[in-house]
Amino acid sequence: MSAPRQAVYRLMHHRRLEECTSQATMKMQADRMEGQNAISRHGPDGIIVNGAEYRESTVVPWRGTVAPWGADDFDALSADHFATLAALAPELVIFGSGSRLRFPKPVLLQPLMARRIGFETMDTAAACRTYNVLLAEGRAVVAALLFEAPRP
Repeated sequence: MSAPRQAVYRLMHHRRLEECTSQATMKMQADRMEGQNAISRHGPDGIIVNGAEYRESTVVPWRGTVAPWGADDFDALSADHFATLAALAPELVIFGSGSRLRFPKPVLLQPLMARRIGFETMDTAAACRTYNVLLAEGRAVVAALLFEAPRP
């Protein structure tokens, strides 16, 4: 049973218990996904993963260490940035291209294509949401999130 379905089942089961015992309590917090890197907050200037704040471009793997990506600007992206993602061996990479949707040049994606790793591009906010959904489904997913410094 998938994690979202398990949560719904627990909620329904809890409600049935509530009706039987006439108690008026309900668990309103989400279950924590142990050993996984869920994004708990995102905004235009960064994210929070497992209680830690990141304010620069970041790689969020489904498990393991969340790390800076080293990509300060969309135009500075190179094949090496995507080779870093391929080395994590996910089944899918979700690329958050910043505040607007931008697609990297196909030549930059060669490290992912060579390993047959799926790749999706969306704005960073949508990438954070999509990453969490795929994580809850138990997928081996990596979010590569671009946060560019504002230009003067």
